[in-house]
Amino acid sequence: MATSSTPSRITRKIGIAVKKAASRNKGWYDLHMATASGAIAQRLPLVDLVAEIRDARIPLSSEYELLRDFPALSKRFVVMNKIDLADQTQVKGWMRYFEQQNCIPYGVNSHNKDSVKGLLNFIQAQVRGLCKANHHASETITIMLVGIPNVGKSALANSLHQMGRISAAEKGRLKHATVSPQPGETKDISSFKIGSHPNIYLLDTPGILPRMIHDAELCSKLVLTGAIRDGLIEQKELARYFLTILNLSDRYKKWAKFSAHEDRLLSFIEHKEGSISSKLEMRQKKQHMMDHTQDLIVNNVRGTIFDTISCFDGNIELEEDMIKLMEAELVALREAFRVPQGLGEYVYNRVVGVKLLDLYRTGRLGHYTLDALPLTLHHPL
Repeated sequence: MATSSTPSRITRKIGIAVKKAASRNKGWYDLHMATASGAIAQRLPLVDLVAEIRDARIPLSSEYELLRDFPALSKRFVVMNKIDLADQTQVKGWMRYFEQQNCIPYGVNSHNKDSVKGLLNFIQAQVRGLCKANHHASETITIMLVGIPNVGKSALANSLHQMGRISAAEKGRLKHATVSPQPGETKDISSFKIGSHPNIYLLDTPGILPRMIHDAELCSKLVLTGAIRDGLIEQKELARYFLTILNLSDRYKKWAKFSAHEDRLLSFIEHKEGSISSKLEMRQKKQHMMDHTQDLIVNNVRGTIFDTISCFDGNIELEEDMIKLMEAELVALREAFRVPQGLGEYVYNRVVGVKLLDLYRTGRLGHYTLDALPLTLHHPL
């Protein structure tokens, strides 16, 4: 169908550009990643359980390929993190898929306390089952967290560590893993205690990607979700990729109530500035209104996207028309994001691209699952 071929062609173009940039520059697989791969491979057969953390937005594309080298490794389960950013209508389908692949799945939002508490209970249940199967209670159980960069391993390790220590009524200064939105920040394997009787330790590992990624579409998904660093391709290209996904969905239809929000926003700013007596307060208000994470700005962006798509008279199933629509959206979003005039085309595109990607990655512009469920998924009768 044209609806699937158009985004596929655009996705492949972006993936090819990322791969070319990686070949010219340092790329995503450096000496540190190679060293960490060796250290993880040595420890994998020695741990009691392996928790493979995946990004719920790309459940297949975020597979940790190093585990393929250990086909006999049966003591593992799959944790789909960031379910709050994925399409909720597809989460259950992916859970069924992993079950049919003989993997025990669990979905979690690492920034939600109740969700992490549920994961801790799930892990403790897995430990009890392991101890029962071995017919003895080990004094110490080790669980290795593995995954590609930026799937949230360190955030989960911190939350589980803090919650586990508190529930076990243990005192002492808490140890924290480094958490960063940039991939590759975890440099070493670190240990975090999350339970007692038996003692349960999590091993937080660096994110590892394959040395080579041959699939261009896979490469695009990894860079859009932040597993591959942004610097390999211009933000405008990533923004266009996201807009392709958004334009072919029906999410924007929910933003009709924000239509023509620009005029209301300008009136709001003028009214507020007219009532501010201090130049400092006026400057602070302007800075506040240029913060793209503020609700007024976000709603203005939603309304701008809705208006631009609704007014477009082309056929977005055709690649040429899709590109025209995306260019119109990027121009309209300059005003929506309150980008100052006179910056030049390159700076315009970069600023809009960075802000648009940030809103996508934080779920402010809808929740999307980029991987399609395999056609082999058996639906229950």
